[in-house]
Amino acid sequence: MQRSHTVCWILVLAITACFSLGAFPSSVSAEETPAAATDQKDAAEKDAADTAKSDTEDERDGWMDRVDKWFGAKVVAPLAAVLFFDLGAVARFFGLGTEELPSTGLPFVVIWLLCGAIFFTIRMKFINIRAFGHAIRLTKGDYDDHNEPGEVSHFQALASALSATVGLGNIAGVAIAVGQGGPGAVFWLIVAGLLGMTSKFTECTLGQMYRKVGADGSVSGGAMHYLKDGLAELRMPVLGKVLAVMFAILCIGGSFGGGNAFQVNQSLRAIGQQVSWLDHESPDGVPWVYGIVMAVLVGIVIIGGIRRIAATAEKIVPAMCGVYVLTCLYIIVAHWNHIGWAFGEIFRGAFTHDAAYGGALGVMVIGIKRAAFSNEAGVGSAAIAHSAAKTKEPVSEGIVALLEPFIDTVVVCTMTALVIVITGVYDKEAFPDYAVLVERNNGAALTMHAFGSVIWWFPYVLCVAVVMFAFSTLISWSYYGERCWTWMFGPRSSLAYKILFLSFTVLGSIVTATNILEFSDLMILSMAVPNILGVALLSGKVRRALDDYWRRVKSGEIAPIKK
Repeated sequence: MQRSHTVCWILVLAITACFSLGAFPSSVSAEETPAAATDQKDAAEKDAADTAKSDTEDERDGWMDRVDKWFGAKVVAPLAAVLFFDLGAVARFFGLGTEELPSTGLPFVVIWLLCGAIFFTIRMKFINIRAFGHAIRLTKGDYDDHNEPGEVSHFQALASALSATVGLGNIAGVAIAVGQGGPGAVFWLIVAGLLGMTSKFTECTLGQMYRKVGADGSVSGGAMHYLKDGLAELRMPVLGKVLAVMFAILCIGGSFGGGNAFQVNQSLRAIGQQVSWLDHESPDGVPWVYGIVMAVLVGIVIIGGIRRIAATAEKIVPAMCGVYVLTCLYIIVAHWNHIGWAFGEIFRGAFTHDAAYGGALGVMVIGIKRAAFSNEAGVGSAAIAHSAAKTKEPVSEGIVALLEPFIDTVVVCTMTALVIVITGVYDKEAFPDYAVLVERNNGAALTMHAFGSVIWWFPYVLCVAVVMFAFSTLISWSYYGERCWTWMFGPRSSLAYKILFLSFTVLGSIVTATNILEFSDLMILSMAVPNILGVALLSGKVRRALDDYWRRVKSGEIAPIKK
């Protein structure tokens, strides 16, 4: 174990040294990655605009600009070059025209996620549909036995995992998807959510199968365990260790980015629309104060571990989801005569040839990216939370887990998308004042304007909602990252991780939305590379366990517990 810790530290130090010394390219040409080229162009324009600022403004926010530029140049750009390889560049190399390729690039990881979800859905005989009703009964507690090993109930595990997925990805991410890809992106977002239900089932079942239960009853599980131990059983120990370490490093990065800084950044920019002194654009704005306050509040909760996180999540998530979904329904019902038109726009846009959105392929890529970022199916993160559930039937927790993408993407994301499409705030021509929000990936603020256009006072309620969503996601992702950190470096290093995590909470209030979004995508989506490969290799074991479990459910051997 000590040797594996040493290897992990060497890997981390080597990667850090490469980024610091510029071993990886700090910029990418337009031919290699169109998205990176666009980002560089935007960065250049931003630099020119910054130069034109008055001396007073430079004195006020110069330090924040320097932090943002350093983060974009030294962290985001090198990671984009290494982790988000563009398959479109390969196609262009072989002479394919650019009309069939999205203007945002064709990241390998997006195709990887889609293919993995399709494979698991077929491999598990569409368990996402067959077991939907059974999943609801499991979540209700009909089969709960409190004497079974674990730390939390089925419902608490689901709430903990949902608190990591139902967040600013649903509020801000969907608005970004519609802004970048038009209404058609929603179609692919829903498709990815439905297919992702089986990905989530498979990985969370494995999380239960390979979890470690300590003498004190504490549980440690997740992709790093089933990749290492599961592949060792298949006589591939070296591959298992490599994939496990790769996943752990990316998960730690994901906890800093999408699970932390992105949540802080987007919630802050939504609040900044109502509270001027927290606004980045305000001459007197002090946005970093929000980051410090959030870091303190999160720090208080995460010290208590998974039990306190689960207890907090099971209260916050249902309440916030309820308020948010009911408000969405009110707006949709109030515009009932536009519902058919909105779905028509979504279906037409899904197969568009409009170059403005990169064609049908570009819209698909945007939809799948935002869906995966929101529900994390195939990423492997939720397996960490579900491994702590009290059960002796791993498949049962996998079935509970398949509800996550449905709730997160098919329900909550679709609600947000319909509000955005019906109100039309994403349309730059109809609402030119909001065009800058789309260009700067400020999705939370765009969603807030969509709600405010119908219910003038709701943006104030949404301010509370986005903060609570961000807070719940932060505490859950801190647990994910900490589990991976302690797996690599040992339990005694837990405090070091928590300090780093809270530092990124403050950083999220300083760095621009575009840099944070890019970094978050890179970390979270790239977790799918080692995870899906390992899960696919282990899918035979899951399928055998599923067949046995489903036979016992149908025969009545597994039945609800009388209470």
